[in-house]
Amino acid sequence: MVLGKVKSLTISFDCLSNSNIPVYSSGDTFSGRISLEVSGEIRVKSLKIHARGHAKVRWSESRNAGSNTAYTQNYTEEVEYFNHKDVLVGHARDDDNSEEGLHTIHSGRHEYAFSFELPQIPLATSFEGRHGSVRYWVKAELHRPWLLPVKLKKEFTVFEHIDINTPSLLSPQAGTKEKTLCCWLCTSGPISLSAKIERKGYTPGESIQIFAEIENCSSRMVVPKATIYQTQAFYAKGKMKEVRQLVANLRGESLSSGKTETWNGKQLKIPPVSPSILDCSIIRVEYSLMVYVDIPGAVDLFLNLPLVIGTIPLHPFGSRTSSVSSQGSMNMNWLGLTLPERLEAPPSYAEVVTEENRESGLAPVAAFDDFQRALQGPLFAYIQEFRFLPPPLYSEIDPNPDQPTDEIPSCPSR
Repeated sequence: MVLGKVKSLTISFDCLSNSNIPVYSSGDTFSGRISLEVSGEIRVKSLKIHARGHAKVRWSESRNAGSNTAYTQNYTEEVEYFNHKDVLVGHARDDDNSEEGLHTIHSGRHEYAFSFELPQIPLATSFEGRHGSVRYWVKAELHRPWLLPVKLKKEFTVFEHIDINTPSLLSPQAGTKEKTLCCWLCTSGPISLSAKIERKGYTPGESIQIFAEIENCSSRMVVPKATIYQTQAFYAKGKMKEVRQLVANLRGESLSSGKTETWNGKQLKIPPVSPSILDCSIIRVEYSLMVYVDIPGAVDLFLNLPLVIGTIPLHPFGSRTSSVSSQGSMNMNWLGLTLPERLEAPPSYAEVVTEENRESGLAPVAAFDDFQRALQGPLFAYIQEFRFLPPPLYSEIDPNPDQPTDEIPSCPSR
């Protein structure tokens, strides 16, 4: 009897979404199939799968132990997230070549399903860095008597989701710095930089709106710039190795002495990058926006604003609220908008809403009926009850008058 041969061994993963991309998160059910195609009949001891997820770092440093002695110090560390093994065909023992317990597979194509639960603990997002990586893979092994095993390994992607719709990631980030240039005994005027962004959390593909004001009171020509940096930090044996990479940048107009430039929402787009990794003990991936002033012949003046690159984008309502509120505050701060000296009193409630309108407005219309059914909760009743209540009384006396502020000093070089 002539035994058949293995024509192909493949691994396929089931997708959890309609994107046809196998991406998983902690707690998901991971499933797939091992496809085996043989020509003729074969006898196997086992068909196994081995799934593993782990983070690993490694780098080397040269050390001097004397004038003529040098050695290399290796730093390695590993964190295992899961290690799952299963037998799809046959038995677990492969240490003997006896004919007992062999499983016969007939000619043709055969599929063997597998499934297991990913751990509920936070899993680090799949990542490939200069000195470390976070990898998840499945290996299939076909064992036959008196033959070398047939092995196949395939990686899959895990995302530990970061929702940027959290208060800490929706808060604006801002800073102010100033620098005075000195040349021997002469001192020029200061260079000042103020910058602000709407929030801390973003997703790849979004554009960061930068609000900034740069004032050049020095005698030199300066250039305002902005960059996004990715910082990779690797930890092993109490040591840290850090790598910083430029992700995106932009350049403003050159400023001569006595000039000022204002960025009213200058946009810097985030390219496709890996999400932030914040929960892994040996690998961290962080981002920052650096707004700075390039000063020839001197140390640059810069501001670092931290960023978090997430996976769950901003909700429409959150975006609208955040954008409107931050836009208003930033415009007031950066563009110097002022309110009119005297406000006109608004029309009275009776002039705007008559009793007939009020009574008819309390009766739900068809559109509001649909809205009520969509809400399915008490919020609609609350809106209906207070929709036509009179506004608070108007007073021409401001109960919270603005405090007087000192006049901003002008640039010495002007």
